[in-house]
Amino acid sequence: MKEVAASKAVEYVEEGMVVGLGTGSTAEFAVRALGRRVGDGLGIVAVPTSLASAKLGKELGIDILSLEEHPEIDLTIDGADEVDADLNLVKGLGGALLREKIVAGASSREIIIVDPTKIVDRLGTRSPLPVEVIPFGWSLARHRLRALGTRPELRRTRSGPYETDNGNYILDCHFEHGIADAAETERLINGIPAVVENGLFVGLTDIVVIGREDGSCQIMARPDQTKMAAG
Repeated sequence: MKEVAASKAVEYVEEGMVVGLGTGSTAEFAVRALGRRVGDGLGIVAVPTSLASAKLGKELGIDILSLEEHPEIDLTIDGADEVDADLNLVKGLGGALLREKIVAGASSREIIIVDPTKIVDRLGTRSPLPVEVIPFGWSLARHRLRALGTRPELRRTRSGPYETDNGNYILDCHFEHGIADAAETERLINGIPAVVENGLFVGLTDIVVIGREDGSCQIMARPDQTKMAAG
């Protein structure tokens, strides 16, 4: 289903575009599909959201450049951990939420690819909300996040705390009843000292492509993106 959604999303990429490459298992399908199109002669450049996406893109023959070289991106294709009816997202289980949000903010359009299990009535009900924090202040951030009614857990590996590509830690925040107001929650969390960014993506998504078992795709789009989605 993810591969079906990825193939559909890559159809929106046109000659000469600057394309943002998402991170994670779902986004990898899109990067690989894009690599096949580049192999067939499509001329694009890409800005990755992680070191892993940059490495994969280079292996597939995609011209990888930096955000500094291309601060304006035409189209980004990425995955999500949760999507609500307003096209708001929870992202970051793959650990790249900060760079993903920066690239999304630099993009004229953002296409999200998912399978049906990622569609939720309320964000925060199926997956935790990742929050990227400065290592020096992670315990303070955890304390303040608890005060907001979440249950934050420091993400760990076998060797110690998980570190992002930016050298930061991640607190995975569990909400007992989900997130009632995504925009307000995003604002409150980002106001906590030591918090760098959180995985709530509010108002950044233009189109969501949902891959289905029968090989079809369902499209969810913002009203101003209806024409693009139909194309």
